[in-house]
Amino acid sequence: MHPALRNLEVLCTISSYTKRSSLPALASTCREFEHPALDVLWRNLQSVTPLVSCLPSGLFQTSGKGLALQKPADGKVWDAFFKYSSRVHSITAIASLSILGTLSLLMLSCPSTPAFFFPNLRKLSLHDDGGRSTAEFLRMACVPSLVELDLQIHSASSPALLVLSSLGTLCPHLQCMTVTLTRATDDSLRKISPFITQPVSQLHHLHTLSVCDLGNKSIEYLMQLRALQSLSLDFNGSSSWDIRPDTQLPGFHDLKFLGLSARTVERASNFFSSFQIVRSKEIKVEFIYRVAEFSASGSEMLSQFFAILQERCDNDKLESFSLVGLSKRIPTEFGIFISLRAFRNLTRLVIENGCDIPMSDEELCQLAKAWPKLQVLKFSRYANTIAVPTFHGLMGLLRLCPALTSLALVIDTTELDGIDLKRPGGGLCNKHLKFLALGNSPMESPLNVAVIIGGLFPRLEQVQPEPWSSDRWTLVNSFLDGFRLVREQRVEACVCSDI
Repeated sequence: MHPALRNLEVLCTISSYTKRSSLPALASTCREFEHPALDVLWRNLQSVTPLVSCLPSGLFQTSGKGLALQKPADGKVWDAFFKYSSRVHSITAIASLSILGTLSLLMLSCPSTPAFFFPNLRKLSLHDDGGRSTAEFLRMACVPSLVELDLQIHSASSPALLVLSSLGTLCPHLQCMTVTLTRATDDSLRKISPFITQPVSQLHHLHTLSVCDLGNKSIEYLMQLRALQSLSLDFNGSSSWDIRPDTQLPGFHDLKFLGLSARTVERASNFFSSFQIVRSKEIKVEFIYRVAEFSASGSEMLSQFFAILQERCDNDKLESFSLVGLSKRIPTEFGIFISLRAFRNLTRLVIENGCDIPMSDEELCQLAKAWPKLQVLKFSRYANTIAVPTFHGLMGLLRLCPALTSLALVIDTTELDGIDLKRPGGGLCNKHLKFLALGNSPMESPLNVAVIIGGLFPRLEQVQPEPWSSDRWTLVNSFLDGFRLVREQRVEACVCSDI
């Protein structure tokens, strides 16, 4: 054997690039390859079926009541099982109920602790069906090495909640946790809250948490998690934030990301109003509307929300704000966005779908002037209003926000007065932009639009097409491809002449 193949790092690299179907053969090639190949083969499981398959066929027997253990597993069975289970680092999908039942029976006969099964497991994704077998599997998989848990709970009566209540002790090093309740209602959330809130408060290494709303009391526990950096809360099944709280909580002081999913703007407004301060680098709010839940006009609700956001958030720390998912289009006024000008360090602003934003060239520049560091700007890609910026407003935006790399905006491309098609920006251009979407912007001449866009964004490959956009944007992209080909040929000709 070549000396290089005695180097463990080389063997691990070869194994990592080997097709999964070929790993068993590689492992049986020689002793040197056995352990590296098996490590790769068993590291990430999409099902626990392979583990059950490695057990002797006569160990279990199917009866009218399900599986039954025929005899206790001997030392050879445990050695073989541990040989593979100890290599598992992640389980991202769970097999059928019968398979989980098999492992549950095996666990009951195990002479060691449940952690024996997966001593090196770091990541688990489990969809709970509400059965006892799933809870028992969760118990054997909640080991001290676990750092990431994604659990979908079927109902508030699931036995899996009993395991969750001990999570702080079972998985003290947990860093990332997602808990989703399939049918979230006020009653079910009240039932599961004690099983989640208390153990979460004991997870001192937890830095990422995504969970349904567990009530105002749970927020007090979450504020005490000093390592917490990313928090996502789902309010859609809860009404606990329908009324603004009488008292204020201290707030969050060191978040990198705060995400809310709410059915109404009022719930999001009440949530932010309940804090003295919210210090987060990124905030994302997703709304899901129902017409019957409007208590005021959409424009007024959004105006109040932005005002509360400005008052409660750290204006200097916020760098990214996104408002997405509005399923009912809301006619808005330009003035409601003035509050966002307070966030002077914004590098990303996304307000997509659900808002018709009337805006002139001057108003667009008035907003952009407050965000000189802006890299991503995405307003609604579809506008019914007539008042939208023109290419002049777009050029003003480029002057005020030279770092833009991504832009989505509806503009009137038919207004070309004062624009020199030979030098559209008068020397002004942005060579960093990689994404441009112009939605349902009105257009008359695809060629003129392509000339201007190509001049302003010489590195842009194409304008992002929309499913409902006209074929004219296809022509614009065809012209842009032609312009780019001509530039490449010119550069090649210049290089050849220099040679």
